[in-house]
Amino acid sequence: MKNRFIQLLSCIASLALAGCAPPASNEVPPILLFNGSGTSPNDAKAVEAVLKEARLEYAVVNSRQLNGLNEAQLRAYRLMIVPGGNYITIGNSLTPNTATNIHNAVQGGLNYLGICAGGLLAGNAISNSPNLTSGVRVGFYAAVNRGIHKAAVSVAGVDTPPIEQYWEDGPQFTGWGEAVGKYPDGTPAIAEGTSGKGWVILCGTHPEAPESWRRGMAFTTPASTAHAYARTLVDAALHGTRLPHY
Repeated sequence: MKNRFIQLLSCIASLALAGCAPPASNEVPPILLFNGSGTSPNDAKAVEAVLKEARLEYAVVNSRQLNGLNEAQLRAYRLMIVPGGNYITIGNSLTPNTATNIHNAVQGGLNYLGICAGGLLAGNAISNSPNLTSGVRVGFYAAVNRGIHKAAVSVAGVDTPPIEQYWEDGPQFTGWGEAVGKYPDGTPAIAEGTSGKGWVILCGTHPEAPESWRRGMAFTTPASTAHAYARTLVDAALHGTRLPHY
């Protein structure tokens, strides 16, 4: 009890409850945000900003901490978020047992939001992957094949105006789930679907991207509009809400 009290005081003193390791008790926040090896620190911070703006409680977990969680501990959360970065490095930082635990936790009801690399990881990736897509391997948006690696990309939704979002070597999700948003070439930029009892949303763009990421690019949609959409995705993933799809 004394050690837990000291840990709690440390978190309060730093004003960073979200930065503490996942608590060992069943009293956990609803969201688990991964910021381990391979993730972009800036993107993890951008996702944190969205969560804070939405007044959502969350815990942050690195690779070592995630490797120490079992399936039951993962299922104590309602949503796991994996942000952008390098999906191969992310997967290689996890043990095969951890990938299996994530897969089984989602099958049992843990929801999952994968952004860019987090979406690639969710597929049948070449590194340790939870394989939430029933064996479908996620590919990249075609702009990568044209030598484009960063761009303002218009994502079209169902009966809604397109939203230009920051994109950087992001995936598309042909072959899995229902398309919530589409790239200009018609491939799915955002997809949703089930994996067992878990609700999974995969996003190939970065609606959470801060204004600073947009420097040197021409956007017709303000960052605030994209941020609002990022909150929509988090809310839908957290509550298992089906978004309008094609």
